[in-house]
Amino acid sequence: MGLLARAPAKALDEVWTAFGEEPAFTWLRPPETGGVMVRGRMGGTGAAFNLGEMTVTRCALRLADGGAVGHAYVQGRDKAKARQAALVDAVMQTERAEDCRERVLTPLAAQMEAARRARAARAAATRVEFFTMVRGED
Repeated sequence: MGLLARAPAKALDEVWTAFGEEPAFTWLRPPETGGVMVRGRMGGTGAAFNLGEMTVTRCALRLADGGAVGHAYVQGRDKAKARQAALVDAVMQTERAEDCRERVLTPLAAQMEAARRARAARAAATRVEFFTMVRGED
């Protein structure tokens, strides 16, 4: 679910469309947008504090054929992305799970890793290395 939540909407749409026909479903909770409070900790161990609010879209659905339930929470206001993420969650609970992993999740993870490496390479190009020469005073 973290992969689906972090994935760019366009990339998720491309791999989901390539997966094939969308399964029939009924809404348990149609996509709705709201705000959540984001909390943080200094150094990961300090006392929790309110960092700020973030807009999220959530939904829940049930597949018509098997009754699998899918949920999604995604950052922003993209209702289509939330629907697709919930559908992937539901399909991963069916006999089509391995097919979904191979055709949706694995390519999506590969795209995101390639984007991460490209960002790291751009950042590395601007890296400045400092060194100290031995001055002989010791």
